Amino acid sequence: MTSAEARRGLAAVGLLLVALAGSPSAATLTIGIVQRAEDDRLEPARVALAYPGQPGGRARDAVDLAIEETQFELDAAGLQVAVSVRDATSADDAVTQMRQLDKAGAAAALLDLPSPWMAAASAASAIPLINVGDSAESSRQLNCRANLFHALPGDRMRADALGQALLVRKWTRVLLLAGPRPDDASRLALAQAALKRLGLKQVAVKNFKLSADPRERDLANPLLLTGTAAVGGDYDVVWVVDGDGEFARTLPYRIALPRPVVGDAGMSAAAWAPHFDRYGAPQLERRFRREARRPMTSHDWAAYIGAKALLQAALQQPAAPQPARLNAALNRADFTLDGFKGMRLSFRAWDHQLRQPMLLTDGMAVIGSAPVEGVMHAKNVLDTLGTDAPESSCKAAP
Repeated sequence: MTSAEARRGLAAVGLLLVALAGSPSAATLTIGIVQRAEDDRLEPARVALAYPGQPGGRARDAVDLAIEETQFELDAAGLQVAVSVRDATSADDAVTQMRQLDKAGAAAALLDLPSPWMAAASAASAIPLINVGDSAESSRQLNCRANLFHALPGDRMRADALGQALLVRKWTRVLLLAGPRPDDASRLALAQAALKRLGLKQVAVKNFKLSADPRERDLANPLLLTGTAAVGGDYDVVWVVDGDGEFARTLPYRIALPRPVVGDAGMSAAAWAPHFDRYGAPQLERRFRREARRPMTSHDWAAYIGAKALLQAALQQPAAPQPARLNAALNRADFTLDGFKGMRLSFRAWDHQLRQPMLLTDGMAVIGSAPVEGVMHAKNVLDTLGTDAPESSCKAAP
């Protein structure tokens, strides 16, 4: 080695040492996950039956995958990520867990909570919160919050997607079957509203009930519930609303007429389907299965894209991942995400719902997607799914 080469080598080492000495220490982004402690949706028997629209595991599995996929960018930016999982046993406990996350310095959190718990938790904190587990419209409308975003599609989005699917297939005469739960009543109203908006005909509404009482046996008999004499005429399709899922799962092929079933059985509208084979979705599904050892559900996808949103927002100012900066990034009109669905996704300004295509699936394959071809909107066709700006009752979002 010549003396000139030696001097250049020493100079390079000196510059590296100066750069290292002058670089700031790595910042830390702490993301909380607040979930229900005892989640009856995750009982092994229910998970094994894989009801449409039901979760298959905890949100942490998808969050870990999102962090792993973003690790190169995080390392380059000198940003470390810590995840703090908190179990809540009630709405009051959810408030306590949120306050503890605030004290611990969390910059944001994902919520997998029932709607009343989420309303209480979001009111107790000012950090950005992303709903990944509840589809009720109340959290997007009357109980909306300025810091609450929604990655999981709302019930109206699912209803609008199914209504569009019926319209494009010319299944215009619809028989509705509805369960006895309070959420069944609210989702039935959304289904009826979707039919009305799209000009489809409601043939009848029949209520079912699973019961051990012999006197109520007929209320769970699909042949009796769907006979033309009972409903007052013919129909093209049966739309079943069953938040529990037990009645709906055995409904196809057991109705009085040879007709398709949609809703909570047969063809359903979902944020994610394991068999989606476009836009890089198979690669995402394989990565998730490898890490979590189970198929990705809509709830998993919501947790994944919610975590991705927070990481992307934090990377815009990695030296100071503060709650206010994350909230500002999520609210920007040009903040978009790749959700492996073929379109860029963004949060709506009026209710903070994540715009996204819905997948139409029968559990074996993806049959199509919504918005369907031919459905139009003045600004963004994705806003034909869910509550549009003129209809929104949310007053908290900026």
